[in-house]
Amino acid sequence: MADVVTLHTRARATYYPGGVPQDGTDWTASWRSALARPDGRVLGVVEAGHLIGLASFRTPEGAPADTVKLFQFHVDPDHWRAGVGTALHTACVREWRADGRRTALLDVHVGNQRAQGFYRRQGWAPEPPGPGDHHLRMRFAVPGE
Repeated sequence: MADVVTLHTRARATYYPGGVPQDGTDWTASWRSALARPDGRVLGVVEAGHLIGLASFRTPEGAPADTVKLFQFHVDPDHWRAGVGTALHTACVREWRADGRRTALLDVHVGNQRAQGFYRRQGWAPEPPGPGDHHLRMRFAVPGE
């Protein structure tokens, strides 16, 4: 579990210039919950025995059954631009398609231009942000087979 939280923290720290906000979230408990949820999935990428990428997704509360939300998607910064994110995204899409998902959603920090560019290259489209939003909602049409 420590590897999961460490990767999550390292990746998030890259888009918070003043450091990751300490909002009281117990990320160890949060990740434990994500791993234990019967209605969710967590995918990981391991290289040479080290966790270098992970994604967490499930149907959000009140959403249609064919909708999935990508709650977490992180690649270790030392492995950016090496295809890890693309491979992890492809694995997510494969799972969504197999589960009959048609739409995927995510929220990305408004200051995280690098991630927004990555998601756009994967086919995600941004929705108009509201005033004062700290996150940009993006939508992805899961391709059929």
